[in-house]
Amino acid sequence: MRRITRIATVGIASAALALSATACGGKKSSDSSSSSSSSGETSAAIAYDIGGRGDQSFNDAAYEGLAKAEKDLKIKGAQAEPTDGEGEADKVQRLTELARKGNNPVIGVGFAYAPAIKKVAEKFPDTTFGIIDDTSVTAKNIANLVFNEEQGSYLAGVAAAKASKTGTVGFIGGVEVPLIKKFEAGFAQGVKDTNPNAKVLTQYLTQPPNFDGFAKPDLGKAAAEGQLDKGADVIYSAAGLAGSGAIEAVAAKGKWAIGVDSDQYNQAGLSKYKDFILTSVTKDVSDSVYNLIKSVKDGKPESGEVRYGLDKDGVGLADSNPKYKAMADVVAAVEKAKADIIAKKIEVKTAP
Repeated sequence: MRRITRIATVGIASAALALSATACGGKKSSDSSSSSSSSGETSAAIAYDIGGRGDQSFNDAAYEGLAKAEKDLKIKGAQAEPTDGEGEADKVQRLTELARKGNNPVIGVGFAYAPAIKKVAEKFPDTTFGIIDDTSVTAKNIANLVFNEEQGSYLAGVAAAKASKTGTVGFIGGVEVPLIKKFEAGFAQGVKDTNPNAKVLTQYLTQPPNFDGFAKPDLGKAAAEGQLDKGADVIYSAAGLAGSGAIEAVAAKGKWAIGVDSDQYNQAGLSKYKDFILTSVTKDVSDSVYNLIKSVKDGKPESGEVRYGLDKDGVGLADSNPKYKAMADVVAAVEKAKADIIAKKIEVKTAP
């Protein structure tokens, strides 16, 4: 595939997603344009994670925050896409270009940007840099936007255990890294606390440094098919774009899928499968992006760890599917678990 980096000014009219949920991990081409900061207008930028915009999940949630900031705060936004098989130098170049054009803040979507942000933030001390899902790099001009993914995943485990008829559920992780292990840990704990006799099948699509497990739907589809063959009737995927393949496979068998990051029931690219998306573990990536942009515009830029947990609705479980809301026993169990976590009666694990 061609290696193309896209840096484009975003308009509200471009809100329709250009990639389908079952597209490959490659990038589409786009005309490049510089930030509008040269005209004196406030501008902000996001650099997407693996899978890019159109993943119906993590990256798209970040885009929603940028689009909201454009509309509500009257700022200009820029986006930069990842390239296939890129290294740290590519990320450094991308962030440097965005900062040099005057964007502030510049936000790296995903922990993979940590080493690059550490380098670039030092060169642009007057620019605020945001990084989502990482606390390893710190500086006065870096905001670490992080979430209690394990808490939302616990609720998914409760829902899965209650909705399962076979007593076997599945977890699919994109890449076996500490962040995704948090999703696994919370989910498995929620399942077992709800039904100690339940079986949790776990599979990771790739191992680092291979991050294709976040980008290739065919990998998610194959993993889900394997778990379905073993009796799983509810499958939760934390795998970015690859998760769309798992949702496709689950829907084909008429079983339940649980989405991640965004409310995937409402994602246009997944509309043909929505009836089989029981719920989704949501992370308020959108608000985290919007809040950081607003803080910079207001002259009080966020810095250091900014954490979003269940207590502040920073993570949660979507209830868009009417079939989910009709399951009174499932909803009641989830609401009780949510209250117990917030009250610290349940301590959710962050590692399996």
